[in-house]
Formats: sequence, C-alpha cells, structure tokens
Amino acid sequence: MKITENYMEKVYAGWLGKIIGIRLGAPIEGWTYQRIRDVFGEVWSYPADYKNFAADDDSNGPLFFIRALEDCEDSNNFSSKDVANALLNYAPYEHGFFWWGGYGVSTEHTAYLNLRNGIPAPRSGSIEQNGATMAEQIGGQIFIDSWGLVSPGNPEQAAKLAEQAASVTHGGNGVYGGIYVACCISLAFVEKSIRDILEKALQYIPSDCEYARVVKAVMKFHDEHPENWRDCFNYIFENFGYDKYPGTCHIIPNAAVMILSMLYGHEDFSDTINICNMCGWDTDCNVGNVGTIMGVFAGIDGIDYDKWVKPINDFLACSNVLPSLNAVDIPFGASYFAKMAYVLAGEEIPENWNIILNERMDSCHFEYPTSTHAIRSYSPGDCYIRNTDEQAYTGKRSLKLTAVTSSGEESFFYKQTYYSSEDFDDSRYDPFFAPLVYPGQTVHLSVMPLPGEKMATTAQIYAKNGVTGEVIRGEKVKGDGEWHALSLEIPGGQTGHISEVGVILCGVAKGFAMGDVAAYIDDLYFDGKPDYRLDFGRMKLDSWHVTHQEVPQFAKLKGHSYLDGQYLSLSCADFAEMYTGHHLWNNYRVTAVLKPVTSTEHFVNIRVQGAMRSYAAGFSKNNKLVLRKNYYGYITLCETDFEWKVDEEYKISLTADGSTISVSVNDKEYLKFTDSDLPLLTGCAGISVEKGSHCLYRDIAITGRE
Repeated sequence: MKITENYMEKVYAGWLGKIIGIRLGAPIEGWTYQRIRDVFGEVWSYPADYKNFAADDDSNGPLFFIRALEDCEDSNNFSSKDVANALLNYAPYEHGFFWWGGYGVSTEHTAYLNLRNGIPAPRSGSIEQNGATMAEQIGGQIFIDSWGLVSPGNPEQAAKLAEQAASVTHGGNGVYGGIYVACCISLAFVEKSIRDILEKALQYIPSDCEYARVVKAVMKFHDEHPENWRDCFNYIFENFGYDKYPGTCHIIPNAAVMILSMLYGHEDFSDTINICNMCGWDTDCNVGNVGTIMGVFAGIDGIDYDKWVKPINDFLACSNVLPSLNAVDIPFGASYFAKMAYVLAGEEIPENWNIILNERMDSCHFEYPTSTHAIRSYSPGDCYIRNTDEQAYTGKRSLKLTAVTSSGEESFFYKQTYYSSEDFDDSRYDPFFAPLVYPGQTVHLSVMPLPGEKMATTAQIYAKNGVTGEVIRGEKVKGDGEWHALSLEIPGGQTGHISEVGVILCGVAKGFAMGDVAAYIDDLYFDGKPDYRLDFGRMKLDSWHVTHQEVPQFAKLKGHSYLDGQYLSLSCADFAEMYTGHHLWNNYRVTAVLKPVTSTEHFVNIRVQGAMRSYAAGFSKNNKLVLRKNYYGYITLCETDFEWKVDEEYKISLTADGSTISVSVNDKEYLKFTDSDLPLLTGCAGISVEKGSHCLYRDIAITGRE
C-alpha cells in the first residue's frame, strides 16, 4: 500500500499522542480505579506538573527497539534475533530503560538475562522458557507502537514485525497483544472509525486466544450498554480484573480498559485518553498505547494544543546507553519512524522531507504542525513561542518568537543541549546525558528579525558554556524582515560543555520604554568536528538520588564509577563500560591518560554504537597492547607485545579514519587495522575494563579529523 500524503503529520501526531498518554498516566501508575475516583473524582488533564518529564520505559522501548531495522545485516530476513540484538545493544545492564524487577519477576529483565546468557530469541521470551505467567505480562504491547507507525495502512506488515519484536520478551497473549496494538495503529492511518480499527485488527491474532476473547467481550458489552463507561469498567473488574490473572501486571485486564476507552471515548482524543486513565491499573502503558492509536486517527488537529501539547514542549528524555540519544525531541522520533517506513515500503522520501530524514534528523526544522523542538526561553519579560506557516526559510513552517521587553534588554530563545539532575523533579528510569553540540563545532540558524513598531530589533546567534556561563556570540543582524543564514563556530579546546545554543533578541526603543521584539527562526542544526577535553578535576558527581549518581556527560552500561581527584575511576567484577560524546561522530581521535590499578584489562573505546558495537584498544594480560572489535561479542583484531605496569600512567590514542583504526601509546603508533568486515563508521567514545580490573582515566580529549 502506498504511503499517503498526510503520513508525516499523522506519524508525528501518533508519537506525540504516545508521549502525552505516558505523561498523563505516569503520576497514577498502578493506582486502582477506586483510588483514582476517591482522590481525584474525575481526571481530565495532567495530574502533575514537571520541570521536565524524565525517561520512561514506554517510550524507551519503541524508540530503540525499532533501531533493529537499521542495525540488522539483512532487512529481507528480519527476525526476533535482530530485535534481541537491539535490546542488548541499547539497554543498560540492569538499570534504567525499563523495570529491572529481578529474574522471574520482571518479564523484560528475565528475557534480557536469558539473551545475555546465550538463550536466543524467540525462546528468550517464550512460555516454554519462562512460563505463561511471565510471558503474558503487559510488556508485549507497551513497547510495540513503532512497528505500527512504520506500517501505515499495512497491518500485515505491522503484524509480522510486531510478532518478531514482542516474542523477544513475551509469549502467548503477550505476543498477541503486541500484534493487535501494532495493527490498530497501522489501521488508524486509513480507517474512518475506531470500531472498524478494533474489529479489523482482530483478524491478525488467533480468534480463540484470551486476548481476542476480552476484546470481543468488551465490544459486546458496549453494544448492549453504550451509555456509561463506568458500568463497563465494573463489568471488566468482575470478569477480567487483576485477581483473575497471575503476575504483577497481566496484559488482559489492561487490554480490556484500552478497548473500553476507545469505544466510550466516541473518537475524541481527549475523552478517550482521560477515560483510559481513570480506569487505573497500568495507566501510563495503557494510555500511551491508546494515545498512539488516537493520535494517528485524530491527527494534529484533533489534539488540544494548550491542554496536552504545550506542557510537553516536544521534549523527550530517554535512558539508553548512548547518552547523546537521551535528550531528543518528539519530531526526531517521528522522523526516524518515517524514514524506516519509506525504507520498508520501498518508496522515495518526499523531496521536501529528504534532507531532514537523511541528513538532519536531529535538527530543528519545525515542519510538523505545532512542533517546537523543545525551544525554550528566558527574558526579563514575557516570551511567546509558536509554530507557524506564515514564514519559512526552507520547507513550509518556522517558529515565531516574541518577547515583551524594555529597551536594551536581551531575550534568549534556545535549544538546551545538555541536561542534568537539576532539570528534573525525579529520576524516573534513571536517565543520563551527553551534550548534543561540542567545542570546535559550528551552529547554524536561519532567522528573520522583524522591524518593530516601538522597538528596533536585532537578532544574534549564540552558544553558552554550561560550566563557566560564558555566552559566545556570533553575528548580529537587524530587524529588516529578511531571512539571514547565521553560523557560529564554537572555539575549540574548551573543557566546559555547551549547555544551550540559540538566538538573542534585543530591542532599542523608539521613544517608548517597552515594546515587543519578534523574529522567525528555522533550520537550527550543528555540524563540524569536535575539539574538547574532559577535566574530571573540575567535575562533581551528578546526584539524582542515593542510588543514581552519574559522572557528568557519561552513560554507564555497567560497573562502578566515581570521581577521584583528577581521575575518573572505573572498576568491575566482570566487565564495565562507560560512553560519552555523540553517536554520529565519524572520523576523530580519542586520547586518554590511563593508569591501571588492578588486574589486566584496561581499554579506551571509539565509535561506540551501543553496548554490543564498538572498537576498544588498551592493555591486556601477558603484556599485550590489543585492538578489539565488539560486534555482539569482543574479538581481537590485532595485538603487539607491550610491557605495561600497574600504577604507571600511559597516554593512549585511538584514531578512526574511514574503516581504519590506529592505536598509539605515548605518541608512538603501535597498531593499525583496516576493518573490511562490517566496519563501524560512526559512534561516540568510551572507556572499559574487564575481569575484575580497576583503571583510572584523566584528560580524555576528543579531536575531529577531516
């Protein structure tokens, strides 16, 4: 089926609906219907406000499992093994990402450890391996949205992909639920009624399974009693409640209230997600899935902007192992799904989306209606940010910025490029971050400052050092109503991270003390080579809570890490790895001074694409200097004799140039290898130890190469 013209807007609306649903349900996750009724009575809006909503498993799963499509070696033979590889590659080891409730308690935790210990997918999530109770919990459907979003109007494809994905961690009704939800999302792109969506999706799961039975039972009850959704909930509670099914969060009761909400919501986005939320149980999961279906079905125009969209401001925190992919925006996810949809369909990407999807997916382009790309502001006066089709430098849309200000005062509109614990109210699913832009790189921004009636307006591109507070300023342009393509090269060699980039608006009064300054902005993006150094002596641990303390700018796969004076300390019982930098870096050099403390395995990593994909070089047993490749398991590419000693410092440099990796110690090259077997051509930097080793690292420097 050919991808429809309105697909790009609908895929954004669907992903936006997912995030709205998660945020709506998260504060009352696990609450019963009775508790919600007693505390709130009715819930028709977000129950809680946040500085920023922290990471959530319901958005982590869809955003990172879908990367299996891009990472797999043969998309024509895509299977559960590819999704299993994505799970192992992007999920940290037993922290963050999703609920690590223990082996035999948490379905995902159980499947993850099965995979880690050589039990392959789909056996890893099957009833045969884990039992029906474990296999039929809710996770089979809560992470499944993306497979429907990449299959617009193609439920057959959605069903096949969802079956492979869900079977990595689930079995039986756990898989059927994933198939059903993915098909509902796929059908929502083309069907004209919710009832048709719910009925047609049943064609893709066994007619006699328990999941199909509960869907049909709720539809039958609605047909006979269409007036009051609470009556339907009582029916579900009595016949399909939590007490009827084993485990901590079974899929069937939660599926029942999802169907209830979509029938009694009368095809209204707000009514549907609110009813689903008031039913209780696993609220963020249920409302998230329903939000995706209803977002696609209703489209952007069907989602109340002020009520649901504006509080989110397009921001999404995640908690995978690649830290530069943990502070993303909702357009990024929608664009990633869209790119995969066009690949799967074998269709050309529309010309007006080609650059965005292929070259600047993480840029701020504002092409999705209502999107802001998480642009923020601070000013002495009031600021307003609005997506508009009034002007555009490229494409059809831009962002209009307005500030009420006094003469000579500056208003800052910016993309926040680094986050820490101070930006959140809690540590939900333990996020960690690296900057999105670095010293040595160039920031680009197109701006049209408007001539004011009371103010002569200027606009100036800028970047801010998050450690020193220094504002690095670029070209200033006058409010002439014309587009200006500005760029700002951030000076290299700095140790402080870049915390924000954007535009400064300023007005000089024409005889009045106050007035408005306004501008349109478009195409905010970054490019160029990084050139910076990490100074651990100037850092302190980022303390979220007593069990979540992170080294700034690093994600941790596993291990024990802390700051020790000028050093970053990393140790392990079996293995430990930490990553920093940007996942799209290609040709660069990483240099670190390392000091082995105990045992034999001490490394620096380059082109890290996740927990299972990277290169590493360093010292190993028997006085060896080795270069290794991790491609779902480490192998040694080359090695040489090198007499290294504990408690002595060595400067190690890894240089990536195309498919060639070279290794130097104390500025002398010892190893060089050209990888001709599926070379890793992009990725961030990292450090790692194995086999009980403890190593100290200082003066980690990243230098880009042409």
